[in-house]
Amino acid sequence: MKSRIRLFSFLAAIGVGLTPAFAHEGVKNPAVKARMILMQEVKTSFGQIGQMAKGAVAFDAQDAQAAKARLLKASQAVVDKFQANETDPLSQAAPAIWKNWDDFVVKSTAFEAAIEVLDVSDLAALRGGMRAIGGGCMACHKSYKTD
Repeated sequence: MKSRIRLFSFLAAIGVGLTPAFAHEGVKNPAVKARMILMQEVKTSFGQIGQMAKGAVAFDAQDAQAAKARLLKASQAVVDKFQANETDPLSQAAPAIWKNWDDFVVKSTAFEAAIEVLDVSDLAALRGGMRAIGGGCMACHKSYKTD
């Protein structure tokens, strides 16, 4: 069973690695494209641990730790990737990011801190930390993402 889960995770990771190249194909600004790819990594990694927390896939501490590590690494790059006020017609970054830069940084830092303390050693611990991470996502998206 674990080998099936690992195979599925591997295949999903390959697919995820290819997805951003197609999903952001029309983006002309390379800085915006890099931001979008970064945010896709956040979404993908959060989704992997979220699926475990919901019970949609079996909990695996190793896989959860790997997803957490990817999520943390991506979250640590957010402020840097958004520092320059770069635009593109396909960007979903709201101009409010740069108008309220300090607030954006506070929210991003809080999101990163929630990931750092996320305990993925067992399913109950993972479930206990998901609300803080999801809240961190929503705190920024509500103010700083256009749809």
